[in-house]
Parts: sequence; C-alpha cells; structure tokens
Amino acid sequence: MAEVEIGIGKSGRRAYGFDDIAIVPSRRTRDPEDVDISWEIDAYRFELPLMAAAMDGVTSPAIAVQVGQLGGTGVLNLEGLWTRYEDPEPLFEEISRLDDDKATARMQQIYTEPIKPELVTERIREIKSAGVVSCAAVTPQRTRSLAPAILEAELDLLVIQGTVVSAEHVSKTTEPLNLKRFIREFEIPVIVGGCASYQAALHLMRTGAVGILVGVGPGNACTSRGVLGVGVPQATAIADGAGARIRHLDETGVYCHVIADGGMSRGGDVAKAIACGADAVMLGSPLAAANEAPGRGYHWGMATFHPSLPRGARIRTGVRGTLSEILQGPAHENDGRFNLFGALRTSMATTGYETVKEFQKAEVMVAPALQTEGKAAQRSQGVGMGHP
Repeated sequence: MAEVEIGIGKSGRRAYGFDDIAIVPSRRTRDPEDVDISWEIDAYRFELPLMAAAMDGVTSPAIAVQVGQLGGTGVLNLEGLWTRYEDPEPLFEEISRLDDDKATARMQQIYTEPIKPELVTERIREIKSAGVVSCAAVTPQRTRSLAPAILEAELDLLVIQGTVVSAEHVSKTTEPLNLKRFIREFEIPVIVGGCASYQAALHLMRTGAVGILVGVGPGNACTSRGVLGVGVPQATAIADGAGARIRHLDETGVYCHVIADGGMSRGGDVAKAIACGADAVMLGSPLAAANEAPGRGYHWGMATFHPSLPRGARIRTGVRGTLSEILQGPAHENDGRFNLFGALRTSMATTGYETVKEFQKAEVMVAPALQTEGKAAQRSQGVGMGHP
C-alpha cells in the first residue's frame, strides 16, 4: 500500500475506521432467515459471533450466563470487582453515583483490594454450573499467579488481554510471561490480544493461540489513544489481522480466529467488522446499556483504574433495553443500537452472503460521505443516523 509523506524523514500508511468505509452490495441477495451467523472456535460452537467484553460494567457471572444462553459467550474479568469482593453490588451502585471529577480517583481506591484466588475459582464455577461455555480474562502480568485457580475451576476458554499484548515482551527487571511456552503447556485454549498490526497479529498467532483480539484504543471508554498516542483505526487493523491469518494458515495449516475488539456501537459497525475479516466481535459499551448490566448504565475499561496512569474513563451509556433486545431485537429505535445481530444477518442477506466466512470476502469501499450523504435532516434533528 502506498505511503503518505507526513514530513521529510517520516511517512505512513493511510488507515481507516468503520465510519470511513461501506459494504458494497453484490449481484445476489438472500432471505435473512437463510443466513448463518454462527462461528466455532476450538471445540466450541456459538450461534452468535459475540464475546461480551471483560469489563466490570458489562460482564458479571450472571451476564456471562445470559449471553451464553442467547448464543454468544461472556468474558468475565478475573481481575475485577467480582474476584476482589464477595459482594461487589454496593460498589457498582457507588460507582454509578460518583461525580465525574471524582470517579477515577475513587475507582483507583476500590480496585486496590487484592484479588482472591478462591473467588476466581468460585466465579468461573458459577458460570459453568449454568451449562454455558465459561470464558474469562486475565492480564499477562497475573496469568501465572492465577493459573492454578483457573485450572481448578476447569475454565473452558482463557483470554490473556491487555491494551497491547506482544509475543515478545522485553524486561530488564522481571521475567515476562513467555506466551508461546505458556499457551503450549496450558490445558485450556487461549485467546490473546490486543494488537493492531499485521506483524503483531502474526506473531501472536504463532504462539499457538486459538484466537487474537484486534483493537488498540477504539472502545468508547478507552483513552489510550489520547494518553499514549497509540492505536490504529479499526477497519484497517482488522483487515491487517485477517491478512496475518492467511499467512499463518499458509505456514501452519492452522486457522487462528480474529476477534474485533472495540469501536462498534451499531449493527452496521458489527457488519463492517466481519466484512473486514473478523470471525467474531467483542462488544462492551453496547451491552453496558442493557437493563441487566452490572454497571447500572455506566461503562469503564480495564485500564480506567490503573494506579499511576489511568487509560480509560467511566462513561455513561444509559439504560436502553434488555440484553436480548440489544443483541437480537426486536428493535424499537431506528439508530442501529438494538438487534445488533439481526442487523448483521440482514446486512449479509442484503449483500448476498450466506455465512460469516463468505461475508469476510465482501467488497468494501472507502466512503467518507456514507454517514452524511442525504442525511441533513436527521443530523439537524438528532434522530436516526444523526443520533449522538
């Protein structure tokens, strides 16, 4: 791809976010009922290509169970409130009532409570006892220390997740987690991320992970792009990850799944993520707006409460409807925030694709006028595609 000159001595590729592209209809259309949006990873099959994000305001053990029953999988944060406190509900209530200028400092205090390995095991077992696939996340820094509790609970899928996770972490002070060795010796299939480039994705795939998370900083609650200046617009990041998947498949014969993590608020964003090459999506803020979500209409990322350099904000999502309505409808609003996977199914049908893997090959076009062309009335009135 041609590079753009930024200045003498520095050039860079042009990158695109979801708002910059459009999915192009093909010569064929289908009935939405004939479209299959299921996906499989390792030994597990899901009716929805969905992972609920490992964020405390999104996924509780109860939400993980409900998402599993609806056809996706919920990822519980094993370093969050549910593994620090026996009963975190009063803390969720307090966080929802904090003034904006006090939220970060108070959350830093709340999250100083140590993680309790016995609660890690207990929370995983709560999910498994409901008969759904159990999935949970840890950071690379705590992976080894929490591994015994995770194995004791017989977790089904482990996510090793950070703002940026690399296959080659270099440290002069501590022994870093050797991802390749850990994944190959661990008894549970592992998903790793985030990453946002072809090379980083390829090296994570070579660790033996069954899937990678693609996305650095696109989430609604994340401030990493402002705090660190690091990130890649999500459409380009996913397409690069999909390119790495092809290379890895050619090298090894092993298909490593690409999961788009962050930056998706509406059904059209989910469809574009798949069309750019994702196998599934990880959603946070859209699900934080569910009646049942533990955050009570608020959402915050895993780095919001970092003790020295917070890289997230507590944002208000409001409470819009039930989890089922947000995921599968029916939608009673016209702004794309409900029935996200009905929208994916209809997008695939409208453009003529029957399966997720077929839809990954859909034609996309750079379309900067997509959100604004012919929508002046909606924008001026704050409705439909002009809704904030």
